[in-house]
Order: sequence, then structure tokens, then C-alpha cells
Amino acid sequence: MTSTPADASTSPYGDLRAQLDTLTTEAFRPELAEIDQLSTLEISRIMNGEDGTVPAAVAAQLPSIAAAIDATAERAARGGRLIYAGAGTAGRLGVLDASECPPTFNTDPGEVVGLIAGGPGAMVTSVEGAEDSKELAAADLDALGLTPDDTVVGISASGRTPYAVGAVEHARGLGALTVGLSCNAGSALAAAADHGIEVVVGPELLTGSTRLKAGTAQKLVLNMISTITMIRLGKTYGNLMVDVRASNEKLRARSRRIVSLATGASDAEIEAALAATDGEVKNAILVILGGVEGSTAAALLSASHGHLRVALRAASTTSG
Repeated sequence: MTSTPADASTSPYGDLRAQLDTLTTEAFRPELAEIDQLSTLEISRIMNGEDGTVPAAVAAQLPSIAAAIDATAERAARGGRLIYAGAGTAGRLGVLDASECPPTFNTDPGEVVGLIAGGPGAMVTSVEGAEDSKELAAADLDALGLTPDDTVVGISASGRTPYAVGAVEHARGLGALTVGLSCNAGSALAAAADHGIEVVVGPELLTGSTRLKAGTAQKLVLNMISTITMIRLGKTYGNLMVDVRASNEKLRARSRRIVSLATGASDAEIEAALAATDGEVKNAILVILGGVEGSTAAALLSASHGHLRVALRAASTTSG
């Protein structure tokens, strides 16, 4: 006797399958059903063409992205943290973006935080079931001692992942600013957040493989959120990373190049300024352009909350 496969109405996963059927990111593309029969070059061209559509999808959401960044920067200026929360690829992208902020902007590791469902081990090994728990997200945020000055960005390609949605719901309940980043329109994640960002990139090359276009879109938006927030906080001078942490030989060389680009000073002047400021790039630039001592540069930057342009104006007033 042969058994009949259960359909969506009798399967224990029927409701979930029905939900997936409604998601653009999960849609099946029959025109690609024979893609495995194509040459490697042909598949590469198709995939490259798919990736090329992502920037336009992000561009359509720029007003929403900018509004979320302005709100994030306002709270960060009061000492609030930027916290990403996601599962799987989305979580990994958040952890990646957070981990790159200390060397790039000299932030404390606690200022930009990436939470991934299942904990640090989930970065390299899937933790089964972790993404399905709203309670786990709430516990992870509680462990950070969330405050109303913090911003929590829930990340989920589908926009329905319980961990991401739960993080946003819990954070909003505690008065924190919330952002929901997804790749489907009308998502539960966007609805739960103060700021919903829905970058609709369409069906993937491989059905449901949201590490592809959706992952690329999320990476682009997270780059914007962290980078522009840091620009608003005075972590840059023009397009120069003046808060770079010179923790290795490459970064020490880069710090000297940044001082040179900002000031046009000679190598001797640059070395003297960096020596007078304990290697702090922003301070060294102020010493050279503002004509002040290292201790005065530190005081001016402290008074200007780290904004070099404001400190330079203050230095010109002082010297004048």
C-alpha cells in the first residue's frame, strides 16, 4: 500500500508553507528551472545581472533609510548604542557590520553591537530553532541592559523571522528606537518597528536563498546606517576616517596618509603632531590646522563632542 504525500492542508507545516508562498523572496522562477544545464559563464552573467538590480531597490527606500539614520544618530549622540538583531545570514551581516566599527571609527565594542540568534557560535554553525524564538531575542537584549537611548535594528529577509520581530517588539516596549529591515513588502517586521525599511529585491536566483540579493541589499543598508550615523557623530572629516584606530602597520600608515590628506603637512610635521597626540589622527589634524598644542586639541575636541570642524572653528577663535 502506497501513502499519499500530505498536501499543505494536512501537513504540520501547512501554515508555514502557505506563508512562504506569499513572500516575494521565496517565489519560484520557472524561467530558471534549467539553470543547472547552462555553462558557468552563462550562469555567472545571469547572477551578475540579478545582483545589478539591488542598488535600484535600495534607492527606492532611501527616504526611509535616511529617516531611520537621523533618528539613530540623534540617540547615539546622547550615548545610545546601535544594536543589530537577526538570525542566519541576516544576523551574520549585523555582526559583521558591528565588528568593523571599532577599527574604522574608533568606537568602543559596546557602541555598535551585533546579536545573532543562537549566540556567537551561530556565526559559523547553524543553531537549530534559535531563529524561531521571540523570547530568546528579548533575553539577549535584556542581557545588554537596553535603554531608551539605544536603537535596535531587526534584520530579516522574509520580514517574519520571530527572533528579529521579537527583538524589535521587545525593544520598542522598553522605549528604544526600532528599525525593521526586510526584503518583502508589508512585512511584520516593518509593521512592528518605528522605522520600516523594505528593500524588495524580488525572487532569488536559487529559490529562497536569501543570502544572495536579499543579503546584498541588507549589507548595503547596514553600511549606510553605521557609516552615516558615524558621519553625523563627527567620526569623519569630509570623507576621511579621522577616528581610525591605528592598531596595525597598515592602519598606522593609513593614519599618516589621512593626516597628510587633511593638512598637506610634511612628514616631519605629521610625525610631530601624532607624537604630541598619542597617535590620535583627529587630534593631530587639529594640532596642525588649528596651530594648538596636543592638550589643547584634546580639550577642544572634547568640548565639541568630537566634531573636528567645530573644534577647528573654536581653535581659530582662540588663536585669533
